[in-house]
Amino acid sequence: MASVRDAHSLPKAHLHLHFTGSMRHETLLELAERDGIHLPDALVAEWPPQLTAADEKGWFRFQRLYDVARSVLRTEDDVRRLVREAAEDDVADGGRWLEIQVDPSGYGARFGGITAFTDLVLDAVRDASESTGLGMAVVIAANRTRHPLDARTLARLASQYVDRGVVGFGLSNDERRGSTSDFAHAFEIAERAGLLLAPHGGELRGPEHIRTCLDALHADRLGHGVRAAEDPDLLARIVDAGVALEVCPVSNVALGVYSDLTSVPLPTLLAAGATIALGADDPLLFGSRLAGQYATMRAAHDLSDEQLAELARMSFRASRAPDEVRKRADADIDAWLADDTAAG
Repeated sequence: MASVRDAHSLPKAHLHLHFTGSMRHETLLELAERDGIHLPDALVAEWPPQLTAADEKGWFRFQRLYDVARSVLRTEDDVRRLVREAAEDDVADGGRWLEIQVDPSGYGARFGGITAFTDLVLDAVRDASESTGLGMAVVIAANRTRHPLDARTLARLASQYVDRGVVGFGLSNDERRGSTSDFAHAFEIAERAGLLLAPHGGELRGPEHIRTCLDALHADRLGHGVRAAEDPDLLARIVDAGVALEVCPVSNVALGVYSDLTSVPLPTLLAAGATIALGADDPLLFGSRLAGQYATMRAAHDLSDEQLAELARMSFRASRAPDEVRKRADADIDAWLADDTAAG
């Protein structure tokens, strides 16, 4: 490989980061101790936990750990701290723009309802953006394990915050659960409001589910989407339609989608011309943040600095970042490539 510049200083947009899963491990431990919440060994002594969601038992364990992590957020200050620390961590990793994904229904009961919680998150995002300099926005995501009517409620909620900090609408949780087409009405509501449509698809299920996300939900971006590499015709369709893929390599391996990082088919996706935005997914459970995704893919696939820079450019092209943020990042990516002193 030629010169190797520091992946942390490469400007990036982060498009696949879940709200609860963005929490720092030390913050989890501190908040749990404060309120006497017992944490399983997998979130303490074994951290990061050994996970696999290749079967229902594995996913149940993953979800149980996620629910425990959610339970430590008890106050408004806790929420503000999580958002601020997520922003700080992205800035340390070269982040210039973050679209953090949140399901208000998971917190509404504790924080005065889904509208009140959304207001709180957006206020925390504004404060964190101002204090760190990181551009930030929110993607509101429905949970596919809940009733599709709940998703419609969240889509209407998200639509009320267009131009006020919410840029997209998603659908998360185990894509093997429920019927994706049942959520089409919710995505129609979001589409009419001009929101970016970003459902999860193509991680725990294969190409057939990606097609459903495209046909029924009109996806603009796919959360993961990595398994499009298994179907050349589908991949060509994705490229032709300009649908971006939020690829999260470390979580793919941790959840048993691929056996190791060299098996993540990033080269296949890039060779086809796909737009890729690398993301960290849930750093709390996977132990790797934004820059780690770039570093691991460079090591696994012998990527050049130029290829790494193109991945960063694509992350901004796939985002809803303002034009001025994109232009500044593009110039700074050029500067990163031109800076020979940054190369090892």
